[in-house]
Amino acid sequence: MNLTQKLLSLTLVGAEWVLWLLLLLSLLSIAVMIERGLYYFSLRFDFAALAEDLRRLLLDGKFGDARKQAQGGRGPVAFVAQVGLEEAERGADAVESAMLGAKARMKLGLERNLAFLGTLGSNAPFIGLFGTVLGIIKAFHDLAGNQAGGIQVVMAGISEALVATAVGLLVAIPAVVGFNVYNRRVRAITSQIDVVAQVILAALRAELVSHSTDQSKPTTAKVSATKSSESPKASDTAEEKK
Repeated sequence: MNLTQKLLSLTLVGAEWVLWLLLLLSLLSIAVMIERGLYYFSLRFDFAALAEDLRRLLLDGKFGDARKQAQGGRGPVAFVAQVGLEEAERGADAVESAMLGAKARMKLGLERNLAFLGTLGSNAPFIGLFGTVLGIIKAFHDLAGNQAGGIQVVMAGISEALVATAVGLLVAIPAVVGFNVYNRRVRAITSQIDVVAQVILAALRAELVSHSTDQSKPTTAKVSATKSSESPKASDTAEEKK
């Protein structure tokens, strides 16, 4: 028996096992969509209010209160703000690095299981098409063994095989919709993280500039005083020369 006959014996099983596989994948995708939906719903909060409160507290120099405000929040945005404010004493660069690391960790959690939905949405139609091809092969093989049945045998087999394609599309469409909706939600949360991070960095850099300006003022006054004290000496020297 050649290789073609061996493979034919495997394909004659039909498309029923493909339908069971698609049913299992459909149940898994529904479970993932429900889990992700509940997770994203639990992260809903007024991030604009948090950003405004942090900006106000940081501009007033109340870093401790700002840290407590971030600790009182929930979700990835508050967590990233809390991580950044814990490094406030080390400067804006340290805060920025800490928040970038925290954002990357949070993004991994936000995108968990979304790859499964994307992969299933892309490949479920092909799995269904594979089942259809298997069904058609079996239908023509049955026709070869029962030629008295005529075209009715082939049509019945093909109609059953096309069910696999329909089920594949039925599994893929909700998975694609769920992937797009949740992926948009992930982008929205990461954008909120970026907004709060920029608020914190802007306030810290403004505080640094203000502190540097305050330190430069006594130096300027000292230079002016030195020049004024030296000017009488210069006038006395000019009078002696006369």
